[in-house]
Amino acid sequence: MKDASFRIALSALMIWGATATSASAKTLNIVASFSVLADVVQQIGGSHVQVKGLVGPDGDPHQFEPSPDDARTLKEADLAFISGEGLERWFEKLVTASGYQGTPVIVSTGIKLRERQRKGQISDDPHVWNSPLNVLVWAANIEKALIAADPEAADDFKANAARYSRELRDLDGYAHARIDQIPPQQRKILTSHDAFGYLGRDYGITFLSPLGLSTETEASASHVARLIDQVKAEHVKFYFIETSNDPRLVQQIANATGAQPGGKLYAEALSRADGPAPTYARMFRYNIDLLAKAMVPPSN
Repeated sequence: MKDASFRIALSALMIWGATATSASAKTLNIVASFSVLADVVQQIGGSHVQVKGLVGPDGDPHQFEPSPDDARTLKEADLAFISGEGLERWFEKLVTASGYQGTPVIVSTGIKLRERQRKGQISDDPHVWNSPLNVLVWAANIEKALIAADPEAADDFKANAARYSRELRDLDGYAHARIDQIPPQQRKILTSHDAFGYLGRDYGITFLSPLGLSTETEASASHVARLIDQVKAEHVKFYFIETSNDPRLVQQIANATGAQPGGKLYAEALSRADGPAPTYARMFRYNIDLLAKAMVPPSN
């Protein structure tokens, strides 16, 4: 009888322990503004978070129009992350419409921003993620916010952030290994809009584009004419379209200059899960490989 009573008591204790552990486990319901940021938050949050990206794969975060479902998703979120610096101009209205009570975490806080002058106005470049060194700042800000929201999971968040930071530094090294060997005069590319300024800054690539920092801008006929002259004068040999916006204008410029297609770059969105860029790390490597292939000088 004593043995039977002991087994019953032990079983009850095990069941109570499992129930208590399950009850104390916390999964944060996270909203991130677009797919690139959603992936980085997931990498650091791991099993402690469930992340919903509002602007999905192949989407344009500049021209996104939130739906009522997006408002409901945000209202129910424990935490919201945006990149900031003017990228998600629609987000403030979404907060108002949803009734979300929290304060969104702006992950680009602390990054040294690139300034861009166009039509006499100076604007900060919001496309910070196209430098993995900038995403290191993202990672630190995300880690801090997640720890504040769920202190019990702090050790896991710190470990995930440390691992991911090493991966980001490896990406930077990978890009230098692919690009540094290419002569500087070969590092010139035509793209749809000015989304790769940080990548160009870090690895010595000149990106020319008809549109400014946002796909919402329009290119004047005179600007396009000057760009065509510049592409010809600087012997820019390849152009790339971007997966998240209209390719027709850059293709027209390419037709006028003789620039050849280099492929599709992922500037502001990940691919779908079965595509070549379903995570930020794979997106960055994919873009670097495609650019390096186009810029490498022909062998004699």
